[in-house]
Amino acid sequence: MTSQLTEIDHVAIAVNDLDAAIAWYEAVFGAEVVHREIVESDGVDEALVKVAESYIQLLTPTRDDSPVAKYLAKNGEGLHHIAYRVDDCAKALEAVKASGARVIDEAPRPGSRGTTVAFVHPKSSFGTLIELVEESR
Repeated sequence: MTSQLTEIDHVAIAVNDLDAAIAWYEAVFGAEVVHREIVESDGVDEALVKVAESYIQLLTPTRDDSPVAKYLAKNGEGLHHIAYRVDDCAKALEAVKASGARVIDEAPRPGSRGTTVAFVHPKSSFGTLIELVEESR
């Protein structure tokens, strides 16, 4: 079987102060934010720092009931999830569900920067929240 994962899209890091995190990446690594967006549906403000063909996604909540706000309250700052690129998010999600794994999204949905995304529950993936990301064509 050929892998549906084509590459790492991003590694997401939850932070309390997005501007401070951006400034740190700029000062320490000379990294530049290539995309910034508030994703209302997820209640987050995100900044993407390009690393080769992937990103570091810095996330901070925009409201107290967002999953990232709950994560920060429970775990503090740090690694939130890993996202893998796939050619077809719906197909990859169906394969996950067919395997018996738990999912957070029953169907793909719009993500940031025009992507289509779906999340796999960490209880099915060895404690790691996984995001499947299909880039817009």
